[in-house]
Amino acid sequence: MLIGANVSMKAPKMFPGAVAEAVSYGATTLQFYTGAPQNTRRKPTSEMKIPEGLAAMQAAGLSHLVIHAPYIVNLGNTAKPDSFEFAIQFMQEEIARADALHAYAMPFHPGAHVGAGAKAGIAQIAAGLNRILNADQTVLVALETMAGKGTEVGRSFEELAAILDRVSRNDKLAVTMDTCHMSDAGYPVKDDFDGVLNDFDHIIGLDKLAVVHLNDSKNPQGAHKDRHANIGAGTLGFDCLNAIAHHPQLAGIPKILETPYVGTDKKHQLPPYGVELGWLRSGAYQPSALATLAAAADAQVDRA
Repeated sequence: MLIGANVSMKAPKMFPGAVAEAVSYGATTLQFYTGAPQNTRRKPTSEMKIPEGLAAMQAAGLSHLVIHAPYIVNLGNTAKPDSFEFAIQFMQEEIARADALHAYAMPFHPGAHVGAGAKAGIAQIAAGLNRILNADQTVLVALETMAGKGTEVGRSFEELAAILDRVSRNDKLAVTMDTCHMSDAGYPVKDDFDGVLNDFDHIIGLDKLAVVHLNDSKNPQGAHKDRHANIGAGTLGFDCLNAIAHHPQLAGIPKILETPYVGTDKKHQLPPYGVELGWLRSGAYQPSALATLAAAADAQVDRA
C-alpha cells in the first residue's frame, strides 16, 4: 500500500531527515513542502542534501515523493497583476526544485477568484499554468480538490476539468483528491465513494488522479469549511477512510495523511502519523492509542 504522511523537511537534516521521519511512521511514501507553506522563502536545492535523501528513500523502499506547493500562491487573482506575475515566477522555481528532488507530483491549490467569479478565476489559473508548465519538467502539478470556502476555485470536478481543458501542456497536469475537501464541498465521500470515483472518472478521468490526501473532516458534508480531523475522529470515520486507503482502483496512487497533531498545548504537540498509519495498515482502529499519544504530548508541557 502506497501510504504516508506530510513530514518536515528543514535544516539541518533536510531531505534525509524527512525520509527518516516517514520511515519512523512505517510509511511507504511521503510528502513535504520545500519551505513553510505560508511564505515563499526557500533554501537553494544545493543545501537540501538531495543525493543523501534519494539514497535513504531507496534504502527504505519509499517511492512517489510528493512535494506540496505553498498556500500563499494564488493564480486565480485577476485583480492584482503583480501578484499573478509573482505566482508564475515562484511556481516555475518550485517546479525546478521539485524536479531536482526527483518528485513524482506536486499538489497545488488552484487559487481563489477573489470576487471576480469562478469563470474568470478558471481562465486566469489556466493562463498562469500555460506559462508555468514546461516540456522538460518531470513532476506532475496536481490540482487539488477544494472545500469551497470563500472564493476558492476547484470546489467541483467540473471546475478542475475546465482548467485542464484550457491548458496546452495537459500531460504535465494531474489532480489530487482530498477526502476532507471533497466531503466539505458536498461530495458523498462517506456514503458513496465508489460513486464519487465514478463521477471523477466521467468528468476528469481516473488516469489524471495522481495523489489522494487522506483526511477526516471536522464538519458535515457540504459545510465548505476545510478543517481536517484525525483519522476516525471526524464525520467521515475510520471505516470510510480505511476502505479508501485499500481501494483497488487507488492501489498505485500515493495516499498522504495531513491530519492534525495531538496535544492541548500547540508548542508541545506530537504527530499522529505512526498511530494512524498503523491503523490503516492493519485495518484495526484503536482510538485509545491516539489518546495515549495526546497524553504523552501533554506530559511534555508538565516537564517544561
